[in-house]
Amino acid sequence: MEGTHTMPETTAPVTPAVPPTPPVPLSALLAREDLALRQIAGPEDRGTVIHWAHTSEMADPYPYLLGGELLLTAGVHVPEAAGSDGGAPGRANSRLGDYFDDYVSRIVAAGGAALGFGLAPVHDTVPRALVAACDHHGLPLLEVPPQTTFSGVARAVWQLMAQARLAELRRVTEAQQSLAAAASSPDPVPSVLRRLAQRLAGHAVLYGPDGSGVAAAGREPATGVRGALAELSGVVRPTGRTAPRATSATDTVGDIHLAVYALGAGEGFVLGVATARRDPGDHTIASVAAVLLSLLTGEHHSGAGAARSSALVRLLLGSPPERVAPLLGTGRWLIVHARPETQLPDAVAASALGAALGSPLVDLGHDVVRVLVPGGRVPEPQAGWTLGVSAAVEASEWQAADAQAGRALARARATRTPLIRHGARPGLEDLVPRADAEAHAHALLAPLSGRPELTETLRNWLALHGSWDRTAVALEVHRNTVRQRIARCAALLDTDLDDPDVRMELWFALRHS
Repeated sequence: MEGTHTMPETTAPVTPAVPPTPPVPLSALLAREDLALRQIAGPEDRGTVIHWAHTSEMADPYPYLLGGELLLTAGVHVPEAAGSDGGAPGRANSRLGDYFDDYVSRIVAAGGAALGFGLAPVHDTVPRALVAACDHHGLPLLEVPPQTTFSGVARAVWQLMAQARLAELRRVTEAQQSLAAAASSPDPVPSVLRRLAQRLAGHAVLYGPDGSGVAAAGREPATGVRGALAELSGVVRPTGRTAPRATSATDTVGDIHLAVYALGAGEGFVLGVATARRDPGDHTIASVAAVLLSLLTGEHHSGAGAARSSALVRLLLGSPPERVAPLLGTGRWLIVHARPETQLPDAVAASALGAALGSPLVDLGHDVVRVLVPGGRVPEPQAGWTLGVSAAVEASEWQAADAQAGRALARARATRTPLIRHGARPGLEDLVPRADAEAHAHALLAPLSGRPELTETLRNWLALHGSWDRTAVALEVHRNTVRQRIARCAALLDTDLDDPDVRMELWFALRHS
């Protein structure tokens, strides 16, 4: 195997090495008749793909390339001395060859995908030394005719990328719908595996907690691939009470791509996938299948699921939380309130969040998801979500912890912070419910309603500790204007703005107005 790549259970967002948009095959660009591009050097059958187009006339473009580019140049950077050497054509050709050999080798070293050389106004033909260098280093070389502009080539690349992205999004959407339909069939687990194998044109297998294959679908891979996939599943499977270090991992065996996904919140089930190719949307499709299989293998197919069902029934029949909690586990608990940043949460997204936080105890509300998490875990920020986390409490304090998590979420959303823990930075916001604070602010500041210039002046004046000059600079008005507005605020509010208690209360109100 060529090395295992794991994805930690909770990580900060990482910028991908290449855009998630599918790359453009070089053959598709060459097929555009409006561009009239022609490949004149380099391999023609290796499936070259383009991630973007970049124009540069630098003699050494290496520092400016990210990899995957179609580099466009008109040859302005070619030094005149490279083509002449005091009447010695042999030495001139040698120097020209050395120049282009260095130039092309640097492009290849930077990961450039192809080179486009524009004809006119600098060169009438592509230099033969450049053709030879591209053949030598295996870099596709395209001749760009005079009537085709570099901006036209770049626009064509982006058009093809947009078309590819639309097709990939359509493929992912259709796969999600197909997998969801399979999960509702009479034999959901085998059906989900079959649909997944069909969509990825590969092999899908569900491993049990003991590492044995529970069910499989798709074309059976070679023995070596089967063994490697089973071995890779151990990377994400928890051992005893120890949580796995990662929730997914990838590897390759020859030309076969392997990927495994831990299911649920630690029951030990793992989804394995082996495919001959890996397209940009494949990870998304496999992740959807993993969430569905987590639901199918976790909630009602294990002792933990039975215990959770028993706990729910007892709560419904009136048992207090402290008597029900032992069915779910021992120790203290955290309550997490989470809200997605874009759309309302659905069941799949809520279950995926619970799995990431390490708990299947998820409550899907209208716009907020609540998760009951064992106190030994430390929730971390989740991409696409805003979280509020309570203090670790005993079961008898669940109701108070629920209120703590709600206030922490409100503060996180107000400050645009991915995650806020209760008590991390104590303040009035933690003690006063947001609705009560807003109602108090509305009543206190009512005399200033309809006068935004007064409200803004008061806000800046309090923030700048009553400095007339600094407030005037901040508002770009004369200091006497600031004095007049503050005096008017004091009159309308019928209060003494020199009183520090009054200033504190007004500042609290302005923060919630």
